[in-house]
Formats: sequence, structure tokens, C-alpha cells
Amino acid sequence: MGKIQKILVHEQVSQEIQNYIQEKELSEGDKLPSVEEMTQMFGVGRSSLREALRYLEAMDIIQVENGKGIFVRDVNTYRFMGKVKIEQERNFLLHTLEVRRALEGQIIRLASKRITDKQIAELEVCLEEYRKLKEAGKDTSKTDLAFHQSIIKAAGNPVLETVMDSFAGLYEKFFNDPLGNKQLFDETYPFHITMFDAIKAHDTENAMEEFYKMMDCIEAKIKSV
Repeated sequence: MGKIQKILVHEQVSQEIQNYIQEKELSEGDKLPSVEEMTQMFGVGRSSLREALRYLEAMDIIQVENGKGIFVRDVNTYRFMGKVKIEQERNFLLHTLEVRRALEGQIIRLASKRITDKQIAELEVCLEEYRKLKEAGKDTSKTDLAFHQSIIKAAGNPVLETVMDSFAGLYEKFFNDPLGNKQLFDETYPFHITMFDAIKAHDTENAMEEFYKMMDCIEAKIKSV
């Protein structure tokens, strides 16, 4: 179980203000709602809101003019920051993917040799749920994560499982709105089936081949954003 990362209120509020600027397509010089209005909009106290405003002002996204109001300072800066954020997340995911290839690759290798009939049945249920959600156009991220977590257990190595638990906070980034797109890795769905079929048949070679196809697909999607 990974540690829950604490998110400060002012960080959440600053993100909501940035979302507001983007959604309303505000330009440089456009006025934002007043402090009173934003406390109502976001359901937060004045102190948290003011802290968020100080942060955004320091980043040159807004400008607070006493007695006049709060204004968008430089929308180009805002857009640039968004691009930087995406680039940082892209690099983070690519670096984490390199670790996934090593750790999860060994997990697939072991699972193909050690998986039990009960674990096979559990994975079949998971894949069926995955199929139904995908066909209904619903979010499959939690089921996708559960599928991979079940394979980790099927590897039958408690030390490796502990390593993956410590890695969980980073690992789950692939399933939690990666690069702002919950459906970014939808194209990996067929590889879940072919990889599972190989694991079920205790065919290590094909299981590994399908796993690396999945990793290659994920890498290509990350780089395409």
C-alpha cells in the first residue's frame, strides 16, 4: 500500500483558478471574480484563497491590484507553464516506465510459471469487467490497475510484492489520469488479453512478448502527447 500524498488546500485552489482561466478562455488583463466570490465558488476560507493567489502571482499568472481587483497577468505564461507541466509529467512517466519494464517484466515471468487456477479465475473475472466497462465507454483505470495488481500477487514472490508496494505511488500514475487523459492507454487493452492467455497457458515466452508489446504501446502513447 503506497503512502497517501497530502495535497494542501491552497494548492488545490490555485489549480482550480488556473482551470477557471482556461475554461473561460481569459486573456491578459481580464478580471477574475473577487476574493469573496471565489471563496464561494471553491468553498474555501479567505486565508487558503489568498495563499493560492500569492502563489499564482509569484508565478506571473495573475496580478492583484489593491482596490481594483485580480487580473490575468500573462496568459502566454500560463500556457507555457502548462506545456512545461506536461513535459515534466511525460518525462516522469517515461522514466517510471523503464522501472516498470524491469520489475513488472520479472513479475510476468514468474506469474506465467506460478499462477494458480484460483488466480486465473480471478483474472478472468477482472478482464470481463474490463471488457464491459470499455464497451460501455466507462472509465477502466481502476479495473486495469486491479488486473496488474492481481498478476503481481500471482508471481508468488512476497519480496517483489513489497517492492511493488513501495513503488505504488509512482506506478499508479499510469492509471490515474495520465497526462490529463484517462483513456490515454486504451489501446493496450488487447495486450491484456493476449498476455493473460499466455500466462494462463504457462507460456512464459509469449507472455513476455505480449508484455513488451504493451510497454512499447504505452511508451509510444506517452511520447505522442
